[in-house]
Parts: sequence; C-alpha cells; structure tokens
Amino acid sequence: MSTRSRRKPGRRDPSTLARFPLTAAIYLAFGATALAQDAPATPPAEGERSAATLDTVTVTAQKRVENLQEVPISIQVLGTEQLKNLNVTDFDDYVKYLPSVSYQSAGPGFAQIYMRGVASGGDGNHSGSLPSVGVYLDEQPVTTIQGPLDIHIYDIDRVESLAGPQGTLYGASSQAGTLRIITNKPDPTGFAAGYGLELNSVSHGGIGHVAEGFLNLPMSDRAAIRLVAWNKHDAGYIDNVYGTRTFPSWDADSGGNGTIDNAGRARKDYNEVDTTGARLALKVDLDDNWSITPTIMGQQQKSEGGFAVDPQVGELALTHFYPETSDDRWWQAALTVEGRIGNFDLTYAFARLDRDVDVEQDYNDYAFWYDTLAAYGAYTCSDFDPDTFTCAPGSLVNPSQYIQGVDGYKKTSHELRIASPTENRFRFVAGVFMQDQEHDIQQRYKIDGLSPVQSVTGWPDTIWLTKQLRQDKDKAVFGELSFDITEDLTATAGARWFEVDNSLKGFFGFADWGWVSSYGEAACPDGAPTFNGAPCSFFDKRVKENGHIGRFNLTWRIDPSKMIYGTWSEGFRPGGINRRGTLPPYLSDYLTNYEFGWKTTWLDNRLSFNGSVFRQDWEDFQFSILGANGLTEIKNANQARINGAEFSLAFAATYNLQLTAGAAFYDAELTENYCGFTDDDGNPVTECADPEAPTGTQLPVTPKMKGNLTARYTFDVAGGEAFLQGAVVHVGDRKSDLRLAEREILGDLDAYTTVDVSAGYRRNDWKVDVYVNNLFDERGELNRFTQCAESVCGAAGVVPEYPNGQVYTVVTQPRTIGVRFSQEF
Repeated sequence: MSTRSRRKPGRRDPSTLARFPLTAAIYLAFGATALAQDAPATPPAEGERSAATLDTVTVTAQKRVENLQEVPISIQVLGTEQLKNLNVTDFDDYVKYLPSVSYQSAGPGFAQIYMRGVASGGDGNHSGSLPSVGVYLDEQPVTTIQGPLDIHIYDIDRVESLAGPQGTLYGASSQAGTLRIITNKPDPTGFAAGYGLELNSVSHGGIGHVAEGFLNLPMSDRAAIRLVAWNKHDAGYIDNVYGTRTFPSWDADSGGNGTIDNAGRARKDYNEVDTTGARLALKVDLDDNWSITPTIMGQQQKSEGGFAVDPQVGELALTHFYPETSDDRWWQAALTVEGRIGNFDLTYAFARLDRDVDVEQDYNDYAFWYDTLAAYGAYTCSDFDPDTFTCAPGSLVNPSQYIQGVDGYKKTSHELRIASPTENRFRFVAGVFMQDQEHDIQQRYKIDGLSPVQSVTGWPDTIWLTKQLRQDKDKAVFGELSFDITEDLTATAGARWFEVDNSLKGFFGFADWGWVSSYGEAACPDGAPTFNGAPCSFFDKRVKENGHIGRFNLTWRIDPSKMIYGTWSEGFRPGGINRRGTLPPYLSDYLTNYEFGWKTTWLDNRLSFNGSVFRQDWEDFQFSILGANGLTEIKNANQARINGAEFSLAFAATYNLQLTAGAAFYDAELTENYCGFTDDDGNPVTECADPEAPTGTQLPVTPKMKGNLTARYTFDVAGGEAFLQGAVVHVGDRKSDLRLAEREILGDLDAYTTVDVSAGYRRNDWKVDVYVNNLFDERGELNRFTQCAESVCGAAGVVPEYPNGQVYTVVTQPRTIGVRFSQEF
C-alpha cells in the first residue's frame, strides 16, 4: 500500500416550452452551442406580440434552486422543449449542442467525455483512469469506469452542463466539469400522460423506430407516481463486407490453410442497436415540509456490429471475421428525501447502480499484424511442446483472436447536505458524501482450437485472461459559504476534504508455457488458491490518498439584468493501480481554474448574452496508452495549460422567432515535455533527448473551436401552429493523439459541420414533426484508433492492401429522415 497526502495550488423547470407551439427554425451559419434559455412558453395574443421576452430558466447546479442568470458558473441548459425540438434521444444527440464538451466514442455506452480541453486522449477502456467529467442522473452519479450510462432522453426536464472544476460540490469525478440529467418528477396536482411514435430512415442504411410514453398519476393530493417507458431501434448503416485474410505463418507449407473469410458474417447495415427501458418514480409529500421520492430505472441496450469504419474497405464499411455484439444492462434504485428543519433545507440522496456489459469483439487485426511482423501465428497450434517451444507438424491453427468480455459494475452513493435560506445575507451549503464503486473484470482473448498447454487453466481456447476486481472508494466533507458584502457584491468560498481508497487485485496473462514471467500462470505462487475462477491472484495493490481542494468566487451584480464574476477553483482526479499490476501506480492529477465571466440580459429581457474567459493549469495529468500485449498503461504526463473562452446567446427576435447560439474556443497545449516514462516513484520525467510530445504540443480530442446556431420560427395555420427549424453544429479539427509518432500514424480528425432541419404542426393535444438530421450527409470524424499498438497495426508499407496501416474511424450517423407523431393529455 502507498499513502499520499497532497494539496494543490418536482417541479418542472418554469422555462420549459410545454405549451409553446411546435416551432421552427431557420437556416444558419455555423456558430456555437450553449442553448442557455428556452423561448417564451406561449405565443402572445395579437395585441401583445411586440412583448416577446425570454423566460426564466431555473437550475440546481449549486444544489439549490436558482435562476440561471444569477448563477456565477459557465453553464449551458437544454430544457424540456429544446430537447424535443432538437430531436434529442441519446448522449450523442445532446452533447453536440454543448460547446464545452468533447468526447471519444466506440459506440453506444462506450464514450469518454472531456470538458474545456482537459483531454489527454489515448485509450480509455474498462480499467482506465477515473473520468474527469461527472455525469449525474438527478442527485446520483451514474458514471462508471467504462463511461457514463447512455440514458435514453425522454420525459427529461433539462440537461445542465457545468463547465470547469466542480470539485467542491461534486467531487473527484467532476475535475473538469459536470453533466446533469434532471428527470420530470411525479406531480400530485393533476393527471398527465403522453406518448410518441417515430419512424426514421438512415441513408445508406436501414429503418429505425421509437416508441415512448409517460403516465403521471396522482394517488392523493400528496402523492403521485410517474411511469415512463421506451423502446428504440437504431438502424444500421455500416456494412461488414465480404473479404479474406491470409496469415503468413499459417500457410500450406507449415501445415495450415493460410486464408480465412467472413462469408458467414458479412452483411449490410450490421451495426443495429435496440434500446428498451423504463422509469418508475413515486413522490409522497409527508407534510408541508417533508417529501420522499423513491425511483427505480433500468435499461437494456443491445447492439450488433461495430461503429467504426475501415477506409481501406469503403466509406461506411469494414471487413471483420468474428461476432461483435454488446449487451449493456443496468438498473438504478434511488431515494431522495427532502425536508426542512426550522428554516434550513435538508436533503438526503441515496443510489445503487448495477451495470453489466457483455461484449464480443473481433480482434483479428491484432493476430494478423503481429503474425505479419513477428511470425505470431507460428506459435498457435493444437499440439504445442513447451520444452522445445514448437508446434507439432500439421498442428497449426487459425491464429485469429476474438474477445469475450463480461464486466460487472456496482456503485453505491450517499449524500447528506443542509442548506440555509437563500434570502439570508450569509448562507451556506454543507454536506457529507460517500461512494463505493466495484468493477468485476473478465476478458477472454480466444483462439479456436488452441492447445490445452497454451490455454489458461480452466479456460479452454483462451490465450490470455484478465480476471480482476477493482474497487474505488470515496469519502468527503464539503461546503460553500456565501456572504453579501453589499447588496450587489457577493463573496463565496468553498472547500472539499476528501479521502480516496483505490485497489486492484487478480490475474492477467498467459498460461504457463514454461518460462519465468512476472504475470500469468507463471507468476502464481505454489499452492495459491484460485481467484474467481482464474488460476490465482498474484497481485493485490492499493493506493490511498487524502487532501482538499477549494473554490473562491466574487460576484458583482451591476444591475438586475447584468452580472460579472471572477472564480478561482480546483478539481482533482485520484490516482490508481494499473491494470498491468506489475507497473507502478499512477498519481492523482489536479486542475486549477482562473475564470472571469458574465451573465447579461438586454432589450427588455429579449436578449441574453453570457460568457467566460479562463485559464486552466493541469498538473501531472494522467495519460493512457496501449502498451505491451495491448494492455492499457496509465502514466502521468507532466503539465498542460488550457486558455479558452465560452459564449452563449438567446434572442427572442419576435414572439415567433427564436435564435440561440453558443461557441467555445480553446488553446490547449503542453507546458513541459512528455518523455513517455516516469521515475521509480511514478513522477513524470521532463528532461529527455527526444520527447514523445515536446512543450507546446496541442492536446488531443478537443477542437480549437466548437459551436452551434439554432433558429425556430412558428406561425398560425388552420387553427393550429406550424414551425420551421434549423440547427447548425460546427466542430473544428482535432489531434488524434498526444504523442507525435502515433499522431502521424492515426492522422488528424478533420473539421466538420452538420445541419439539421425540421418542420411540424400542432393542434390541440397532438403534433406531428418531420426532420432531417445531417442534411448534407457529412462524415464527421469522432475518433480514430487501431486494435493494437499504433506502431504495429498502423505500420505503413508492410501489407499491400493496407499501405498506411489499419486505422479505424468512428463517424457521425449519415443523413437521417424521420417523422414523429406525439400526443399529450
């Protein structure tokens, strides 16, 4: 064990447009994103149409109910009607409208989220660093080590995006920012119900559909239940094209067949996704001061195929040989108790999350490229002699690998906090937090027909087995104090005292082929017991840390409609144990933020313009790479600095024309060399003759500019309301990797601009919408990767059919045309 102590410098949002007509958008130029304000809730009467104004947006970002324009944080909000108007149904849909957010994705449920340029890129897999961005469902954190839950967005009150360190109130998983998904709560005041039916078609692909509905049922004047359910089919658009592959070491001369094909797996549109889920919530007002809200929510997301393309095969195509599936199942039980003790608000939030992810993955590239470069296939056979380290004549088998993974995640969290009255000159929020995460890891790398000698004991055909248990525990005490120095000047100070305890134990590696090794069965002590079915547990490591971070803010209300603020804040992410347990632990990293921002409204509350400029210093940041045997290795990569600016605008041009826009600009680069190795204590080395990334290297993943612009226009037709809408999203070019050599292999991610348009009509309680997403069928590049180390799978000039190596690209969904009918009672 190593120990370190460090201190581093229910009610619906009133802004929802539930009664605002299906509205409409205009075409736009590119711009930016943070849709900070919803438009007017209802169209004014004929004589009042010149009085268009922006509605108040209510948020709970600081763990108390506040007006968005009075919260001194860079925050973007997508309200209920905006989520509907923008046809948001999942993570990919809403993230593109948040300018401060960037991400890498390998498919549904496998996203790595970054905010404000705090991104190192690299390989983020099931045993990587803890996330630097926290995702919350209501009061409960729902980010696992694999990534956040891909929650279907329906009957959602709002999505809040809090940019910059939120560590004092939200903890270690909010080093760079926080995303909050706020559901609609049961409402005892009246019955409500609704449903939506959608049919869509993906260009170059198949047909999809969505069916969803909700029911709000009062049980008494103090209790209600809310039931929500959904079923969604996402059509495939990537083709698994027929092809063959020849292994140099497995040819006729050596007793093999040499060539395989994917005749049994080739098909069109093979990356389909089916999502089914439900949410049941109960709210009981025990009296005028106390209420309880238990909720249970669950979802199953099953996908076929992969979501990356191989440009050597085709624009939306690849050639894979083995099953590729994902079955992502999760449920969460939560309980929120809210009450008052005197004039103080007390809140207790509990949650239990269980997530199981079963995956199958083609890993054929790994075998092919290592066989091509190092004769890997000459050692995979049905009859292997460990004494001579050779295969018997005629016993070679197809060396192709495929992965079967079974990952189980459990997360339990408790938070208890108290808040003083918001109208007091001196006010505070304070609380305690506990969280326990567990990750049961099982990864089998299989070769069909592999000899028993080469197979891990008890795991037939398994050339490599990872069987580990990871635990991440957090405890914290936190608080923020605010004092009104004058009526217009407020100072806020916050701190969080934390203790983290992270451990990893278990098995990884090969069978014992007769050599001395620090991992695999060769490392198992004599007589060691089995570990969860694996031959043994040959390592058990733990790292504990404690420390504190802080925040200070000074806010000046120039007048009731204009405010400026300055903030110093810190965020942190705990260190941990490498999956390759023989490597040293990686250290915690810290982020320090210096920010100046403003919240303003103009033109009699018809125009809001918010923004911030900031500098962030990122110390000893954690960097993940694919190391030997394709295992993730996490090292600390010295220092980086991010300078940036964020802007959002909402404009009620007339009673029926609404414009929203937002943009983010970042300059993120190293301020010290990344040499690629650490000293014996895990500290990054900065002085080296040939750094893998020198000072001044741009950080990967995050573009220098991201933004959007949306316009919506409504008008009266035949006793109802019609709308036109357009939305443009622009993402600048990005670097694929921090390291220059790997960046050269993978190439840059090009800038792209997508345009979404829609139109519709509402009358009485029903409405119909028609939309076209990605109107010009843009191939926006979201991620690039190889199946093994870039220097191997990306090797140029080795294989004629892959002159530039075998690099995959995840792209945006092609043009999608849909029609939707919905009704609310």
